[in-house]
Amino acid sequence: MNFASGVQFFLGQCEKLLFSLGSPFSLTSLSAALLIAVAFFTAQRLKRGRRLHWRTLWRALFPKRIVASKSNEADIGYLIFNVFVYGVVFGWAVLSYQSISQGIVAGAAALFGPIEPTTLPSWVPRVVITVMLFLAYELGYWFNHWLSHKVPLLWEFHKVHHSAEVLTPLTNFRVHPVYAFIFANILAVSAAIANGLGHAMFGQTVPQYAITDTNMILVLFIHTYVHLQHSHVWISFQGLLGRLFISPAHHQVHHSADPKHFNKNFGSCLALWDWMFGTLYVPAKKREALTFGFPNEPDAHTVKGELVNPFINAAGHLKPLWPRKSEASLPAATRDPA
Repeated sequence: MNFASGVQFFLGQCEKLLFSLGSPFSLTSLSAALLIAVAFFTAQRLKRGRRLHWRTLWRALFPKRIVASKSNEADIGYLIFNVFVYGVVFGWAVLSYQSISQGIVAGAAALFGPIEPTTLPSWVPRVVITVMLFLAYELGYWFNHWLSHKVPLLWEFHKVHHSAEVLTPLTNFRVHPVYAFIFANILAVSAAIANGLGHAMFGQTVPQYAITDTNMILVLFIHTYVHLQHSHVWISFQGLLGRLFISPAHHQVHHSADPKHFNKNFGSCLALWDWMFGTLYVPAKKREALTFGFPNEPDAHTVKGELVNPFINAAGHLKPLWPRKSEASLPAATRDPA
């Protein structure tokens, strides 16, 4: 075993996770979320005419019931697994964005013939493709999320994320490998379609505006309120804003164990697709009483419960599709139709 290579890999993964501006868990985005949370709690206390003390603020930001919970400990484990294991083991299985995009371009050329490259100023197609890829990401995210709630077999893998009993930015890493695999492939397809359409529009492949290979619009959202979606900070967008954007409260409602909140707010940054497809729930301005997770689940926050059981439960959904062993050798016409 090459110890030096292992250390280099570890440091490289840490650098990409924490110091890349395009990372969904960069120190800059976490710091921005912390500043917003500080401003929010400060404004709340001053509005109520209460004194502000750093200890009070610390307890508000990092409640012991959340920090010391088994759910939060499990989220730390998921962070380690997804950053240092998942990408190495499963990364090869993700569909090629470039291959799909090139196929769409070739298909468009076969149908409509070659398109002359645009004569527009270079920034115009770059802005358009940046917006298109962001909207494609959001639509792919919404569709994958909707499927994961509506298809029982897929729900067995996605419910791992909903087993969190407290929400912190670390909860974003609480995903089953199968869910992550499906999600990555759906995003690859949606992004490739958008890129292929952009090529057909402009007669050439146009690079998006990106920060460390991440769509600039998505980076801006990550550096504002996305981290607070998995938190106890209740910031709710109202009116038109609440129909266009997924506020922290929108996503906290999505995690709610209350049946009235089920299958709502599937979006990542935008509420637009939820609004369009009838799955939007705009939360109240005042905090709603919410509980999270599955409190009667005995294996919650364990390797067996979070990584192994989903395969067993998913197999249960497939079982009705298999012929019973006693009937497997019988002619199809003689088998029990039930």
